Amino acid sequence: MKQLNVDVAVIGGGTAGLGAYRAAKLTTPNVVMIEGGSYGTTCARVGCMPSKLLIAAADAVHQIERAPGFGVHPAGKTIVNGREVMARVKRERDRFVGFVLEGVGSIPTADKIQGYARFIDDNTLQVDQHTRIVAQRIVIATGSRPSWPAQWNQLGDRLIVNDDVFNWDDLPRSVAVFGPGVIGLELGQALHRLGVKTSVFGIGGAVGPLTDSAVREYAAKTLGEEFTLDPDVKVDIMQREGEKVFIRYQDRHCQTQEIVVDYVLAATGRRPNVDNLGLENTSLALDAKGVPQADRLTMQTSVPHIFIAGDASNQLPLLHEASDQARIAGQNAGSYPEVNPGLRRSALSVVFSDPQIAMVGSTFRELSQKFSACGCFEVGEVSFENQGRSRVMLRNKGILHVYGEQGTGRFLGAEMIGPDVEHIAHLLAWAHQQQMTINQMLDMPFYHPVIEEGLRTALRDLQAKLKLGEAEAERCQHCPGE
Repeated sequence: MKQLNVDVAVIGGGTAGLGAYRAAKLTTPNVVMIEGGSYGTTCARVGCMPSKLLIAAADAVHQIERAPGFGVHPAGKTIVNGREVMARVKRERDRFVGFVLEGVGSIPTADKIQGYARFIDDNTLQVDQHTRIVAQRIVIATGSRPSWPAQWNQLGDRLIVNDDVFNWDDLPRSVAVFGPGVIGLELGQALHRLGVKTSVFGIGGAVGPLTDSAVREYAAKTLGEEFTLDPDVKVDIMQREGEKVFIRYQDRHCQTQEIVVDYVLAATGRRPNVDNLGLENTSLALDAKGVPQADRLTMQTSVPHIFIAGDASNQLPLLHEASDQARIAGQNAGSYPEVNPGLRRSALSVVFSDPQIAMVGSTFRELSQKFSACGCFEVGEVSFENQGRSRVMLRNKGILHVYGEQGTGRFLGAEMIGPDVEHIAHLLAWAHQQQMTINQMLDMPFYHPVIEEGLRTALRDLQAKLKLGEAEAERCQHCPGE
């Protein structure tokens, strides 16, 4: 068996692994990256990029279908060629993956170890049966994978995950999507618009990442008007019948419903890939889900020379978060024992549904828990239904809630659904990271006519509700929820 002694070993060759490897390499030359599967990223292969390609095709169909609202009537029936749609998705997906692999190809061959790593102890890794590595520092960047209830396995190849969708050669006739989170909503709506009979189901009423009940209910109603979306069902029977799946369920109104579909798409969450790493052979402190606990500013675990980054950390499974964590973990692994906190940006997430859903900063749930005893935050609101630019474009659906702190007037966060709110969310994330107040945000320019004028309306509504001044700030500073 081959023996290696290295300064830093990075386990994983995806977004976080590649980022951590490059960051560590800046301060120490003796770094290896271990990958058991295909090099590349979840985003490029089966995540953000191929899903946006499918959504783009769906949006093209939707633009044609809503043209009559402007007095424009396309001639003839719109035909969706599923094979052509999926051919473009796969072709462009492979192009994005190719760019990633070009970067991997530039890494010295000696730094890339092919195989699956397991801990022997806090400093020793064994890669398959061919290499044993003694590393002074280790970065865990093993990513995550889809998860679903074990009993669904009896569906065989009728059970799919998002990875499988992007390998289709053609579109199916019908799909039941379980999990109205980011993946479920994006793929569910896209497939519906491309002519696939689609039903999206959830448990407990959740819609995307939303925690503000008013915004969540608006989202459920609005999206549910376009395709079947029931965020709170109870499944009585789900069984394979030949090449189909039969489902009997109780809907949110306690009515029995039955459907037969070609596939069940499990979008019920992801689990960190840490269960086969031999963590039981280490002294790492694990959380309730078996994931190493880590400081979010340094990505350092309870074992000082072991760091973790990306989806494996079970923090925020988003590409920009994985990149930030990778940089922090890699830099600290490379410079250890010197460990420094890295820049953690304001929380920002987007669901590319239509209307889009977005979250910025602290969530409504977090603020409600933090200020539960003193009511030290207020909510500003705007509806996009009568907002000028939104009506001009016939995209006037949505609601935006912005949150501000009593006393200081500081902007705390926002939850929203609306037309192209990815852009509003970015503006708000910048304002949140700069710790701006509502008054300062209202001093910024707003052009006319733009959708962002709706944001100004929400900020004005919030400004009118806030109680400012030292006395109020002092009261909230000592809020029991702090």
